[in-house]
Amino acid sequence: MPVPSDRLASVSIRDVANEAGVSHQTVSRVINGSPSVKESTRQVVLDTIARLDFRPNRAARALAGGPVQSVTVLTSNTRQYGFAAALEGIEEATRAAGFALGVRVVESGTPGDVRDAVERAIEPAGALIVIAYDRAGIAALRAVPPDVPVAAMVETPSGDEAAGKPWVWIDDRKAARDATNYLLGLGHKTVHYVSIPSSTSTSQRMLGWRSALEDAGVSVPKPLQAGWDPQSGSQAAQHKLARDPKVTAVLCGNDDLAIGVMRAMHQGGRAIPDDVSIVGFDDTPLAPFYIPALTTVRQDFVALGKACFAKLLSLLDANASQDTQPWPQAELIVRESAGPPPLPRQRASVQNDSLRAATGADARDGGRRRRAPGTRSPTPAPAASSGVGPEQTRKTAKGVAQST
Repeated sequence: MPVPSDRLASVSIRDVANEAGVSHQTVSRVINGSPSVKESTRQVVLDTIARLDFRPNRAARALAGGPVQSVTVLTSNTRQYGFAAALEGIEEATRAAGFALGVRVVESGTPGDVRDAVERAIEPAGALIVIAYDRAGIAALRAVPPDVPVAAMVETPSGDEAAGKPWVWIDDRKAARDATNYLLGLGHKTVHYVSIPSSTSTSQRMLGWRSALEDAGVSVPKPLQAGWDPQSGSQAAQHKLARDPKVTAVLCGNDDLAIGVMRAMHQGGRAIPDDVSIVGFDDTPLAPFYIPALTTVRQDFVALGKACFAKLLSLLDANASQDTQPWPQAELIVRESAGPPPLPRQRASVQNDSLRAATGADARDGGRRRRAPGTRSPTPAPAASSGVGPEQTRKTAKGVAQST
């Protein structure tokens, strides 16, 4: 007998049991795939579920003792590249494993917002993944009750704080150190740093940058604190870096900051890389297509998201192999935005051009405006029709290998 349409929205597990002539415990066992149900009974229950269009919720499965079948991601940001790419990796991994996926945004790091987000994220038969790349994310991770299965993506831990914890990370401290050493190896006397916000008082990227300079015995400039976006990078560079000809190399906390710094240098009459070298972090999809193409540290957040879900699965299933998903490692991608420092004579010319740019004067020669040689604006360049991006060099621990 067809079920009236007004009942479909309110069909419960007990309705299924009554229609099938079994107990609601039997229906629960069928839903959860228990082998203790006779095949003939199982088929009757499945047919009834289909006829009633019954959709068992995860809470019912949990009450029946079913396994974890859903994951909720706690994050304070879904727009920035690292967060968004991590979500992409988690989504691909959960979908392949047949898990449902939800996302709960932590509105701020205040105790009330953190508590509300965590409470709303916890579901019966559910687990959590926390993207803890900022202070709000760290606060959310600390607020998760100990009986809730959780894994986390974090900044590089200091010391042994990650021992025994289901966390994954990319060693960005080592990556920042390697990028700084690369710039020093090109001949720069020091390297300036423009920082993104950190989940701790001192970011691991900043520590890696600082340790490279200290080990090299060179001066350590005061780092500039910025936000996540190009505008904050541009503003930081305009006030402190773009007008100073002694600044010849800048490491940026992410690629968005690097693009902002490049813009400020262009406006200040500084050519890239002829007068100043810029290195970013993350290797966002647009990085190869700026002019000049951005030298940057590649971090595969999609792969890290998959590794985080694999870590969570190892918690949920004691028989699962541990850490079957390899953790990605940072990789310096050498393109066009970094080179040797200018010669002293060139630096004097840059100083004059920067002074003109600062005063708004137009330097003219024979009726033509003079610009710093090689100045280029960091705007996206169209991709080649062949679909092949600009030539790039991958710098790894084993050396440098050319690739396109």
